[in-house]
Amino acid sequence: MSLAVQYKKMNIEGIEVFFREAGNPRNPAIILLHGFPSSSHMFRHLIPLLADCYYVIAPDYPGYGNSSMPSVDEFSYTFEHLSLVIEQLINGLCITQYILYCHDYGGPVGFRLAIRHPERVLGFVIQNAVAHAEGLGQPFDLFKALWADPSPENKDKFATLVDAEFTKKQYTFGACDLFRISPDGYIMDQYFLDRPGNGAIQLALGYDYRNNVEQYPKWQQYLRTYQPPTLIAWGKNDFIFTLAGAYSLARELTCVELVLLCGGHFVLEEESFTVSRLIKSFFRRVYGF
Repeated sequence: MSLAVQYKKMNIEGIEVFFREAGNPRNPAIILLHGFPSSSHMFRHLIPLLADCYYVIAPDYPGYGNSSMPSVDEFSYTFEHLSLVIEQLINGLCITQYILYCHDYGGPVGFRLAIRHPERVLGFVIQNAVAHAEGLGQPFDLFKALWADPSPENKDKFATLVDAEFTKKQYTFGACDLFRISPDGYIMDQYFLDRPGNGAIQLALGYDYRNNVEQYPKWQQYLRTYQPPTLIAWGKNDFIFTLAGAYSLARELTCVELVLLCGGHFVLEEESFTVSRLIKSFFRRVYGF
């Protein structure tokens, strides 16, 4: 396997799951789990920087990016189901142990994988994903209103989170150098969000997110019990998942490094090189690779 990124698909449950692959499968595996409203495209700069040391896999969840987008009537869009699909992808690639890189929605996917198979998890890299309610920023007011009352009015308000203006804001708010924020990211995300039927998918997952919050205590107990080595690489100006979430995660762990990066929710747009160096340095200290 060369360091070049390859673009593949695997049939899982009758749908095509797209993933980016790079590096030697004999090397330690790192699974890059993207957030909302993105796809594995968010890791496009990071993947080649990790491929010399790791076997890198970055999937698109069903309904995102280049994976199939079955309707909400054809596929159950819950975080539990997404995690099961990703688990089948990992099993299909014969990966028995891995580092989980979790961003945003990747947190609920990754923590579910870890709880089901703690023996497989070599560690975490957490970029702006939470396991504590205090880390939920202001946009989650719309989520909470939806959970309390999924009325047409609250559904309409929630739908503003898939507007082009909000998608761009996720990339630009808190950025330390706007000239380094390529429009490719938010334009690509919005292209997929604007597909007919995708709004219903985002609504379904937004409503299901309440089940993630209910599981936070279980995830916290997992961290305290298993103490996975964890690098927290956090865009410190994020308005969606706040610094309180980063500090709360760090308090659960003993083998942890918390690095606050100058940037926002999609801090990799500015700091992919820095994050790649942090990952290699951290796990080299922990495991020697």
